Amino acid sequence: MEPSGDESSVVILYKGGRLPSWHGLPDKDQQTYSNKHIDLMLSIAQKHWLMTLEGFKLFSSVGNWSRFWTIEFPTFEGAEEWIKSEIEPPYGRYGYYEYYLSRRLDIGDLNSWIVNPPPPVAIKPIIPGIQPLLKIDRDSVVVITFSRWLPDADIVSPKDRGDKKYIEAMISVARKHRLMRLEAYQLIAPQPDWHHVWITEFPTLEGAEAWMSAELDSPHSRYTTKSYYLTRKWAPEYFAGWIPS
Repeated sequence: MEPSGDESSVVILYKGGRLPSWHGLPDKDQQTYSNKHIDLMLSIAQKHWLMTLEGFKLFSSVGNWSRFWTIEFPTFEGAEEWIKSEIEPPYGRYGYYEYYLSRRLDIGDLNSWIVNPPPPVAIKPIIPGIQPLLKIDRDSVVVITFSRWLPDADIVSPKDRGDKKYIEAMISVARKHRLMRLEAYQLIAPQPDWHHVWITEFPTLEGAEAWMSAELDSPHSRYTTKSYYLTRKWAPEYFAGWIPS
């Protein structure tokens, strides 16, 4: 029923943000703590050969959760040290952290749904001690979907689940709205309401809305539970520069 996980790497799925107490700090302390934090995390990236680092900013925060991250390492050791370092004081006192370890999913034929791949990211070099002004990328909209199959889905035939109708609808939306990206992650320790995360990118909000609508308009949706969050990529050129060359 689902694709297999890729065990050649481990991916941290991170729901994060800043606590209100951060905004009560003097600007000088914010800058000092941020610089120390960045230097520490860059050292972990180098030491453990960070593979990917990508952030997404939610259209609307959910409590203290405002950003979603995928952080990929070749080993558990790298992921573990990244998490440990990220919450280290003083910067770590002011953060909101939810971490989940996962594997990339091999989505196989679903790669053929992508008709408009994004161009390569223009990497901005990292300058020690200088943090640039970080901005969202307005050239696309990214849907983050938390999902799982319901317990009885595996005993229903693909025909009765409406798999064919669902696939046809999703392919139609992908082609019409020029799907840019489709990738998925499988939790190592499944949560009650979600086992997978899907990242789907379109050039327009209209495409993202059509995708979410098509997912719900099918018998297939009776056998899954899904939560959707609209986001934009967060300073992709800057964070691409964190990857060791």
